[in-house]
Amino acid sequence: MSAPTLTSPAKSLTGSFTADAFAAHLASLPPLPAWWLDRKRAAYERFASLPMPARTDETWRFSNIGTLTLDGFTLPEPTRAKLYSPIGIPKAAKLVFANNRLSSREALAADLAKRGVIVDTLQHALNQHGDLVREHLLAQPPKLGSAKFAALHEAFLTDGAFIHVPKGVEVGLPIGVFSYAAGAGAAVFPHTLVVAGENSRVTVVEYFGSATETDAHFAVGANDLYAGHGSQLTYIGKQDWSRAALSFQLNSTVVRRDARVQSLNLHLGARQARHESLSQLQAPGAFSEMLALTVAHGTQEFDQRTLQIHQAPNTKSDLLYKNALLDRAKTIFSGLIIVDPDAQKTDAYQSNRNLMLSDEAEANSLPGLEIQANDVRCTHGATSSRIDPEQEFYLQSRGIAKDAADELLTFGFFEEVLAKLENEGLHDALRDLIKTKFKK
Repeated sequence: MSAPTLTSPAKSLTGSFTADAFAAHLASLPPLPAWWLDRKRAAYERFASLPMPARTDETWRFSNIGTLTLDGFTLPEPTRAKLYSPIGIPKAAKLVFANNRLSSREALAADLAKRGVIVDTLQHALNQHGDLVREHLLAQPPKLGSAKFAALHEAFLTDGAFIHVPKGVEVGLPIGVFSYAAGAGAAVFPHTLVVAGENSRVTVVEYFGSATETDAHFAVGANDLYAGHGSQLTYIGKQDWSRAALSFQLNSTVVRRDARVQSLNLHLGARQARHESLSQLQAPGAFSEMLALTVAHGTQEFDQRTLQIHQAPNTKSDLLYKNALLDRAKTIFSGLIIVDPDAQKTDAYQSNRNLMLSDEAEANSLPGLEIQANDVRCTHGATSSRIDPEQEFYLQSRGIAKDAADELLTFGFFEEVLAKLENEGLHDALRDLIKTKFKK
């Protein structure tokens, strides 16, 4: 008689996000365009029918699938938690969201508003700027493995930030967007849509955080960045959810002719965080710079998936992801550069570098190329290394303790990325935030 086969119980496909919960969510919304409500209904159907990720999925290779669950998380009630804005730099405007609702705001300067700059909530923009929102909101389908979570985000998206900079307008100061989760089991769905018109210029700084460092939260965020012809768009995303949070962030960038997009994502919080970043270069002269810094400690897992798609000739992309790993932390980087047949003269670069600060930490790197044109320059690589003992000894010989020396060398490792920011205030603010986490 053969031994019985032991199988783990099947995970719920919807968790607390049932059809009844979705119906209640729709009923709670203010009047919104029919096309958007139809899209949300279709998204819920996709979410409910799609399976949870499996170990056999190539796009989830090396990920800890066993800890992914939808159970125990629900849409939260409004919160009165005291929230703060930990980015100490002047801002052109600010929107603060808590538990999927607008909590507070700082209005845009009158001169920028007169020139047509819009910093508003998605709910309001859906009704007031429907055509513009419809063209760009979640316009790019997910391509990196999290289709189920992307559908969940679209179905339960309540509100978010909408930023539009018209043709030829420059916004000198950054625009701040803050999204918070409060209360045990809170599920939040942040979203930021940025549309930069032709020859415009704007910087957007987004912060994700929790009201406490201990509550378990579930976050599925997304953004849409659109850079029109000749525009310059800088996006800084800082993820600092609680250490008990499960986080997904799905970013999509479209770059048009002679436009430049620089995105830098800082990963600090959550017990398990997956970040997917898609960049599409759609017209000649487009340039996308994709940067990321991660401080991983304890048993944190950071899962980074990227896709650079060159769809037109004479385009350029440059990706640099750096991770510092302590304790028993784990990182996964899987990046792919795709060059379409017509995208001659493509210049694409991809690099993942891991600084191992513990013998028990684990870094996995899977860079890749898929080239269908014959006149291109594409390179990729990945490295994992430890702190140079000679550099460490040099600092210690000058009276600097080992821990302090390692911290200095780690910031030297990060500086290559931070130095790419033109805004000195942002550079310093990011460095200070990393310091607080590195000491934990």
